[in-house]
Amino acid sequence: MKRTGEIILGIIGALFYGILAFIGGAAMWLRNNPDLVQQALDESPEDLGISANELIDTMGTGGTFLLVSSIIAIVLGIVAMVLLKGNKNPKVAGIIFIATSIIFAIITFGGGIFAGILYLIAGIMCLVRKPKTIIEE
Repeated sequence: MKRTGEIILGIIGALFYGILAFIGGAAMWLRNNPDLVQQALDESPEDLGISANELIDTMGTGGTFLLVSSIIAIVLGIVAMVLLKGNKNPKVAGIIFIATSIIFAIITFGGGIFAGILYLIAGIMCLVRKPKTIIEE
């Protein structure tokens, strides 16, 4: 049985997690460039009520967390897709997809919800699709 649908959903989900990893990396880059953040705050017409140092610390911490969690989710998705290749262990792959989607949608506070939905659909498909049985007479 081919598992093309699950693999494609896994790849698209991994790409969404890759976008989150890029955002996390950009936040970490901004933490290392405080002058750029200070300049952006100085040019802003509104007072955000936060100092540049507080904003840099928050962005750096959130960026690190987002980058690391997204990379872990991508790796788990790749592991699940490898398990799907050749229809080796679809049940295990489905459990990995579902667990990854739920855990990372929660710990990213909904930031990974779109990728999580794709992983969740792929995981459900892995668990419910059964191979066709051939009835011999």
